[in-house]
Amino acid sequence: MRLPVPSSFLILSTIISTVIAFPAHASLAGLSREALESILPTLEIRAPPKPQAPMKDTSAKLVNDAAHPWKPLAPADIRGPCPGLNTLASHGWLPRDGIASPSQIIEAVQEGFNMEYGLALFVTYGSHLVDGNLVTDRLSIGGKTSFTGPDPPAPAIVGGLNTHAVFEGDTSMTRADFFFGDNHDFNETLFDEFVDFSNRFGGGKYNFSVAAEHRFQRIQDSIATNPNMTFVSPRYFTAYAESVFPINFFVDGRLNTFELDLDVARGFFQDSRMPDGFFRANGSKSTEGIDFVAAQHPIEPGRNVNGINSYVVDPTSADFSTFCLLYENFVNQTVKGLYPNPTGALRDALDANLDYFFQGLTIFNGDGPGACVQVFPYGKDE
Repeated sequence: MRLPVPSSFLILSTIISTVIAFPAHASLAGLSREALESILPTLEIRAPPKPQAPMKDTSAKLVNDAAHPWKPLAPADIRGPCPGLNTLASHGWLPRDGIASPSQIIEAVQEGFNMEYGLALFVTYGSHLVDGNLVTDRLSIGGKTSFTGPDPPAPAIVGGLNTHAVFEGDTSMTRADFFFGDNHDFNETLFDEFVDFSNRFGGGKYNFSVAAEHRFQRIQDSIATNPNMTFVSPRYFTAYAESVFPINFFVDGRLNTFELDLDVARGFFQDSRMPDGFFRANGSKSTEGIDFVAAQHPIEPGRNVNGINSYVVDPTSADFSTFCLLYENFVNQTVKGLYPNPTGALRDALDANLDYFFQGLTIFNGDGPGACVQVFPYGKDE
């Protein structure tokens, strides 16, 4: 004889199985208070350490070396929409499983690519605030986590940098728009377009002139094919940064050029692989060329509002003339929206990471006239 199972037992079982299944690197962003109350006690709290100092040696050096050989993916390894982080993981500059702390990422992008320190802090802590687990201080560079919260129906939580319209977003160079299903895997059709534009505008190389034309085309492609296309801050900024990133970081530092070989580009974009004997950039690099690329075909932030080809400018979005608005909206709207009422260890972690994010912004953007003023979405600690 089968006895009925009490509903309270079913609820308890659901919560227990949910808690057990929740990975330490999965983002807590957007979860309900009930979900957080069941998950947070199961996590090992790791206070975020202060960012390490910038590296002293910024010369070009061999980074595809004996200590950092390329290796194929193991079954459980995670990769995502950023070919730079994918490559650093596949060469062991990051943990090869694709799960790291912000400190590890900041060190890896400096050591492996020679990324400027302020930019490294700014993008890493910005990513972590949205896509990382702030309590465990862990971030996945991509992939999805199969987690169903205690408030059904709840979708699988996106792990790592796959959260749409923040750092990953529409108009990607080699990844499809979120609307079409797979926004994180290499897309051969889009890479063929990348090659075509490099041949037409760069003589067979990818350079800033190509980047300007290709960026404009990718925006037009999304407007014409993606009814949900959105191109507002912060994605507005990261899309242009994405266009110049390969030129600044995927060109061998001994060449002293701003032109990327297409075979080398495929290695990074498709295989997460540096060419043999690859040297990182000579001198720290940031977003060199971004102003040129954005100026060739000026487009204001906006979105399709009524299906394809219905792009409307969004006057509330930050653009290149209102950089501090990017910071303010990211903190007060994006972060606060994902974590409306944090308490305890989660609140402490948010405050610390917001401080480090602002520190990176100040170094990257400068602290002179026009510098951004720090905002405190949860109040300023006394």
